[in-house]
Amino acid sequence: MCFMFCMLTQYALYVNMVCTLCLTILQGKDMARIPDEQIERVKRETDLVALVRSRGVELAKHGAKDFAGRCPFHEEQQASFIVSPGKGLFHCMGCGAAGNAIQFVAKFDGVSFRHAYELLAAGTPAFSAPAGPARKGTTIPRLAAPFSPENNDAELLLRVVDYYHERLLATEAARAYLKGRGLYHEEAIARFRLGFADRTLGLRLPEKNRLQGAAQRTRLTRLGIMRASGHEHFTGSVLLPIFTANGEVGEIYGRKITHGLRKGTPLHLYLPGPHRGIWNLAALDDPEIILCEAPFDALTFWVHGFRNVTFIYGTEGFTEELFEALVARRVRSIRLAYDADEAGNRAAVRDAGRLMAHGIECFRVKFPWGMDANEYARKSEQSAKALQYLLSSAEWLGAKGKESLPQPVDSPSPAASLITVISPAPAPISFSLAANQLAAREPQLERAGDYHLLRLGNREYRVGGLEKNNSLEVLKVAVRLRLGEDFHLDSFDMAKDTERRRFIERAAEETRLEKDLIKRDIGRLLLLLEEEQATRIQAAMAPAAGKRTPEMTLEEREAALELLKSPDLVKRIGELFDACGLAGEETNRLAAYLACTSRKLEHPLAVLVQSTSAAGKSTLMEAVLAMFPEEERVKYSAMTGQSLYYLGATDLQHKILAIVEEAGAEKASYALKLLQSEGELIIASTGKDPKTGRLVTQEYRVEGPVMIFLTTTAIEIDEELRNRCLILTVDESKEQTARIQAMQRQARTLVGLRLKRERKGLFQLMRNAQRLIEPLDVMNPWADELTFTAERTRTRRDNEKYLTLIDTIALLHQHQRPREVNRDEGERSEYIRVTLSDIELANRLAPELLGRSLDELPPQTRRLLTLIKELVRTRMREQQLEQRDTLFSRRDLRQVAGWSEFQVRVHLGQLEAFEYVFRRWGKQGRGCAYELAVSAEDGDFIAHIGLLDVSKLRRKEQFTTAMTATSCPLEAAS
Repeated sequence: MCFMFCMLTQYALYVNMVCTLCLTILQGKDMARIPDEQIERVKRETDLVALVRSRGVELAKHGAKDFAGRCPFHEEQQASFIVSPGKGLFHCMGCGAAGNAIQFVAKFDGVSFRHAYELLAAGTPAFSAPAGPARKGTTIPRLAAPFSPENNDAELLLRVVDYYHERLLATEAARAYLKGRGLYHEEAIARFRLGFADRTLGLRLPEKNRLQGAAQRTRLTRLGIMRASGHEHFTGSVLLPIFTANGEVGEIYGRKITHGLRKGTPLHLYLPGPHRGIWNLAALDDPEIILCEAPFDALTFWVHGFRNVTFIYGTEGFTEELFEALVARRVRSIRLAYDADEAGNRAAVRDAGRLMAHGIECFRVKFPWGMDANEYARKSEQSAKALQYLLSSAEWLGAKGKESLPQPVDSPSPAASLITVISPAPAPISFSLAANQLAAREPQLERAGDYHLLRLGNREYRVGGLEKNNSLEVLKVAVRLRLGEDFHLDSFDMAKDTERRRFIERAAEETRLEKDLIKRDIGRLLLLLEEEQATRIQAAMAPAAGKRTPEMTLEEREAALELLKSPDLVKRIGELFDACGLAGEETNRLAAYLACTSRKLEHPLAVLVQSTSAAGKSTLMEAVLAMFPEEERVKYSAMTGQSLYYLGATDLQHKILAIVEEAGAEKASYALKLLQSEGELIIASTGKDPKTGRLVTQEYRVEGPVMIFLTTTAIEIDEELRNRCLILTVDESKEQTARIQAMQRQARTLVGLRLKRERKGLFQLMRNAQRLIEPLDVMNPWADELTFTAERTRTRRDNEKYLTLIDTIALLHQHQRPREVNRDEGERSEYIRVTLSDIELANRLAPELLGRSLDELPPQTRRLLTLIKELVRTRMREQQLEQRDTLFSRRDLRQVAGWSEFQVRVHLGQLEAFEYVFRRWGKQGRGCAYELAVSAEDGDFIAHIGLLDVSKLRRKEQFTTAMTATSCPLEAAS
């Protein structure tokens, strides 16, 4: 019996050897061969007894070293299935099945030898198969697929690239090929996700006769990863994926590594369809780049330290995407490192002509005839220096001459050619493109909303929370490293070494990148964040800069001066208002314009435009503000109570502060009043001392003067604000409404469109004119002669407004007046004089602008009173009634005035409160009527503010001039 068992054991060994040989031949015939040492490692590391038992076979001790059980491959009652763990073999004495651990899995699970090998190489999943009878074949994969059906096409390609990348790292043959080509570089492999297609992807997919398998294989076929035959497109190839700008896989290049392929088998493969993507897109940020003909040539430069390199897809593969990117990123010069052959020369001349036509200088890198960059580097003893020499000696292609291209050599001696290229030059060479210049520029932080981004190849670092750090000693941020679908996010202090190390370790686990690579990335990120943090802190501590005043051209300056020197300047300003689309409102628009000009004075005017809703107060404000420089006006829709106190010290100095609606600044009204009357704001506030941490009193100061421009729909205005401002009332007459509607209709015509274009130039002219007005002192030689009513206390402020209005008119005409010099106690100052024409214009405006201060009724209420008088007079005349019998209702007033019920009710209430009208109640069931309490024959209210007639000043001036002329001859005679 023992003899028989020994014979059977020898037979099993023979069968195992034959089977292994046959399977090895089969696997080498149609896929990348598994190295013998890897097969032996899997057989050696696999517990055959545990493996057999995991398939439901009960084994009992048989002899000293073996185990026996019933064969899973045929029906039997006796335990004839022998397992020898010491030899790693099994054999059935009943059916003759025999082999090693890989062959057992292949036979029991019904899979191929390669599939069984992968199952065992993957580890424990092979031992967790469900117990049951042996299968003759299976279409359900036992290996996990690298993607899920829920992935879209872009995600699926990324997962496939990641899977092939893992296979490269696990396949010695692929790594050996890269080493033979001089391209095995861990950073390059990780950064560019190099991979290897060993035909194991198909093992992880169900066959086509399964619904899920058909769907997955159809998608992979459509994307070009698999062929219609079911085989992988890149089988046996080292892969280099090319990514698009948004991180998707645009193209994949494959290079066969197996020798002895069938005749006609292509060595170079790409995905079907047009090429997409630019390899090493970051290289295009450098003004000087290297452009290769093939992927591995470009990779050769990269691994030798020349990081500003990319490639075209062969001599006919210069894509429009690459060309547009080179032009858009303003690349200045390109080293064309194409192969040294006829095709490479033709492509270099063609591509250089196109590039140089767009201002990109082109140079031809001259390899020895018949060589490419990779072959040249492999045959060089010092590859980096040899490549650097060729780059620095590249010849300019501007002349398009043959001498700039590599030429074939008669019977070249490879050794001699190589020595000529590599031998050191007799004198040091000043390379125009040294290695450090050719290296890609350091990537910069990009701002994306609240985050900062750093892209290093296909790795993206997103940093959040940088603004929360207020010192250079702490850098606590949230960092997310993303690599395709894999990412790691953590919050830590980058200034602490232990926390950085923890992040690097965890990120390496999540993304499967090398720790050293992540460590270098974090170092670069740390330096950039420190620089950004220092810049931000310095900017925060620096004083805020105002808006920059734009420079005027000579033509613009001359046009503005011509306007300011016009004898009829005020008339010209009115015409410009008409041309800019502001109809009517002659007094209001001129008064607002002069008030805004007064910002240059020590005590500017303030303006409050009052009207009903939709009457045009905002239009008046916008039209006036548009004529003043953007850097000299500040506009808000609303203000909080303390907002003015915390502006910069000089943010408002000599500027226009415009607030769209006075109600929006109600809480800041106190600060506005102080700023207008005092010319500055000072507030004491409690704050924390940054050095000691103690609470201290801090003083905030906002300096004026400032011109304040407000609008309101309120009927009753705060008295304190009212007596500080010029009150302008918008014209609400039917005639003004008709003018506005006519202009609105004209704006839709061709004439209106032409005027719209012309207005931009008119506004610019007015702004330039205001920029040429300088803040000068104004001397009024007639000030002692001028008069103003003194009936009320508030006229003290009104008189100051009147005098300021005169000063503003003189300031506007400063380019028409001689500048005089005042020397007082050694100080020199320039000033201009007020003329009688300035006073005359001020006297024309003042009664309407300042006379309202003497009227107890608001302007609109006064207008309603005038309409009531006209209505009463008309009815008295038509109906022959006495005034006390001539009554009217609110409806009558609505019809006469064309006002809303709200407007009539509010203003009529004002008249009733001031006893201009009385309310008369009708009989029961009838509405109330009103009686006019003052005489209907009284004329309109006329404000008398006691201004001196300018004609008297003119006569006095003429008399003084005449007396001076008469006295001159007498003085000469004496």
